[in-house]
Amino acid sequence: MVKKKGINSLDSELNIGHTKIDIERLKRRGFSESIFCLGKSLSQIEDIAESVSTINQSILFTKMSISQMRSAKKYLPKLIYDSDAKLGIHTVKHSERKIGSVGILTAGTSDFPVAQESYLSAKHFGMDSELITDVGVAGLHRLLSRLDIFSSKDCLIVVAGMDGALPSVVSGLVSVPVIAVPTSVGYGASFSGLGALLTMLNSCSPGVAVVNIDNGFGAAYLAAQILSRNQKR
Repeated sequence: MVKKKGINSLDSELNIGHTKIDIERLKRRGFSESIFCLGKSLSQIEDIAESVSTINQSILFTKMSISQMRSAKKYLPKLIYDSDAKLGIHTVKHSERKIGSVGILTAGTSDFPVAQESYLSAKHFGMDSELITDVGVAGLHRLLSRLDIFSSKDCLIVVAGMDGALPSVVSGLVSVPVIAVPTSVGYGASFSGLGALLTMLNSCSPGVAVVNIDNGFGAAYLAAQILSRNQKR
């Protein structure tokens, strides 16, 4: 265990040496801190979980492995973990705030883990979320048959690998913001999601924002910021 250094009064962070937990993010940005777990050791995760247990805030643990989850549960026994999304959810109080609705669409079933990360993160942030899977352009009829469902949402998150064409198609059919999430799903020439990323960045349909490869959490965060601003207005 590292020696805890306590709260820094200058920038209001919980400094535990190797990690500084931003306890003022909720006030500053509207949504609380999240911990990116990939690359962190089990002992570091334990330190972080122990510190999180001392503050009255809900926190997400993204890209969290099963072994990291088990380490965190030593100090956060009520931590909820989804193995598909690799997401740990620490909730101190369930919020009744609803900031709008978001639809999460996947091109294929293989994109589900990233979409699930978006879906659970969106719910955590206070959005009414609906997950619509396997509506890629290879079977366009499946997308069009659900048009009335996803076109009624306040924002859409479209998750796709392979050629990454789905966000452009969806954007051309709806009047709401579309957040595109490329996934690392695909054959060799997809270059672990780079192909889909470049396709989405080159979308000819206006109104498409793109996050990084496999960043389902980031897409949900962006959707939450858009909808919370609309709600304030």
